[in-house]
Parts: sequence; C-alpha cells; structure tokens
Amino acid sequence: MEYLKLSDKSWLKNINIVHNLLGFVLSLLLVFRTNTAYDRWWEARKQWGALTNTSRILAIKMQAYLDPEDKVNRSFYRKSISLFAETLAEYLKSDYTRFMLDETAHPELKELDDKKHGPNQVAALIFKKTNKLYQEGKLSGEQLITLNKELNAFTEITGACERIKNTPIPLGYSSFIKTFIILYTATLPIGYVFSLGYFVIAAVPFVFYVLAALEMIGESIEEPFGTDSDDLPIDKMAANIKKHSQEILLP
Repeated sequence: MEYLKLSDKSWLKNINIVHNLLGFVLSLLLVFRTNTAYDRWWEARKQWGALTNTSRILAIKMQAYLDPEDKVNRSFYRKSISLFAETLAEYLKSDYTRFMLDETAHPELKELDDKKHGPNQVAALIFKKTNKLYQEGKLSGEQLITLNKELNAFTEITGACERIKNTPIPLGYSSFIKTFIILYTATLPIGYVFSLGYFVIAAVPFVFYVLAALEMIGESIEEPFGTDSDDLPIDKMAANIKKHSQEILLP
C-alpha cells in the first residue's frame, strides 16, 4: 500500500514533463502562427511600397513625355494616378470604390461604375488613355513600351493585395491553437503545483496572458487592410501618392 502511494506521488510529480513537451509543441505552433501573420502584413507593405514607386515612375515618365502645353492630358494623369491608389485603398477596406475626378474636364470618367471592380476600371482607363495618346502621335512606340511595365504593375499589385485579403489563415488552424492554449493553461496547476506550490496561482494567469497575447497579435496583423491601429495606413499612403504625383506632374 505504501509503495502504491509513493508510486502515485511520483507519477504526479513527474506530470510536468508532459506539460513541458506540450509547451514546446505550443511554442512551435505560436511561432509559426505569428510568422505567417507577419509575412502577410509585410507582403502587403511591400506591395504598397511597389505601388508608390510605380506611381512615381509613371508620373516622372509622363512629365517627360507629354508636351508642357498639353494641360488636359497632364491633368488627367495627375488625377488618375492618385485615383488608382485611393480606389485600391477603398476597395481593400470596404469592397466599394468612389471616383472623385472632375468629369467636366475628363468626360471619359463617366464610364466608371462604382458597382464594378474599381481598381481594374481605373487601370483600364489609364491604359486606354495612354494607347490613345500613342495613336494620336503624342507618344512614340518606344515610349509606349517603356510605360508598359508601370501600366501592368497596377494590375499585378491589385492581384497581390487581393490574394492577401481573400486568403485568410484557415479557421480550423486558429481555433485549434485557441483550444490548445485554454486546455494547456487549465491543466498547468496539476503539473506544477508540486514544484511551485501556491505560487502557481499567480503563474498560471501570467502564462495564459502571454500565450493569449501572442495569438491575438497574430490574429490582429493577419488582416493588414483593416482599420485597426496596427493595420497598414493605406489611406495615408494613398494620400502621399497623390501628393507626390501632383508635385511631379506639374499642371
């Protein structure tokens, strides 16, 4: 009988080995979860950095290619380049767009439909306008070829941002980690009561806070196009693109 009591007591004291193994597995899952979420956030930031550079380069090229006296076409690119960034930001946040260009000066903007894919419409409008300038002889074939990279980049960046927005981390994976954290911390007192004593009362809530905080951080940054404080400030980026393109393309 005494041997059984000692055996039972020894088994209870060594149960923390199981928690150590589970803690190692949980740490790997949380590291993967956080890294995956951060990769999505950073990829979104790179795409908007690429959009900023593409907008600036297109504005610089049109500043050089267009006749200084061609006020109408220069005004079109000043507004349409910034419109694409603003439309993409609205699209990624709320799935609808607003077109805020002067229709009087640019009657072709009446073709835009706020019920359709906004960024695609603006990109197509810019490409159509550029091709028309080529047909009118205001752009040479070589100039049109050099503009092709920036014109294609608009659609490529849109597709990359849509891939991030429309492909969230699977719900089952996130739910499993949450359940794992709850079960792990709920059984911590059993595993560490013999080694920590009454201190386990304070240790368990702290461990739960750390694990839950890591999970919440990953969940927060995995959607970089939201309105939370740690999401990308794409509205500010769009405003900067507008400012810089208008500085480059002088009226």
